[in-house]
Amino acid sequence: MITRIVKLHFQEGQRDLFLSIFNETKMKVATFEGCHGIRLLNDIKNPDVFFTYSLWKNESCLENYRKSPLFKTIWASIKPSFEEAAEAWSTEVFFDYLNEV
Repeated sequence: MITRIVKLHFQEGQRDLFLSIFNETKMKVATFEGCHGIRLLNDIKNPDVFFTYSLWKNESCLENYRKSPLFKTIWASIKPSFEEAAEAWSTEVFFDYLNEV
């Protein structure tokens, strides 16, 4: 299982546009073959910074998504709104204990 974390820092005033695009596409990403779920996190100190946190069956599934027309369309629509270049990490779980509330 691969956890993909992507930091997205938007220009001031572009937050609502991003949220609109995210809301329109989130279920398409979440149900993409090999995706086991996605979360959108918002920085508590800077409302223009978001993190996507998605779970993928393996690197091949993640790469298939990244090469897909869906990803290319989403990326092309949000990239012009970035304040800073996006940062991304692909990780594997080293330790897992979550006490869900």
